Amino acid sequence: MAQTLVNIRMDEELKKNMEQVCQELGMNMTTAITIFAKKMTREKRIPFEVSVDPFYSDSNIAQLRRGVEALNAGKGIEHDIITVD
Repeated sequence: MAQTLVNIRMDEELKKNMEQVCQELGMNMTTAITIFAKKMTREKRIPFEVSVDPFYSDSNIAQLRRGVEALNAGKGIEHDIITVD
């Protein structure tokens, strides 16, 4: 089968992190992207869920900023660390 060159741009840190994960899995980025392309082509969909993390919603970010402002003003409330099992 004939090969073709595909160029993509991504953040330098993202590329470095992806290369590290690929290395840990015993493959290179070309193999990983080829696996993605074959699965997407076969299933005719993105092979994982794509969604927006609700943590980054406007209302949550505003709440976090208010908390940071309160802490910086010395008005913060200390809480115990919560662990999720």
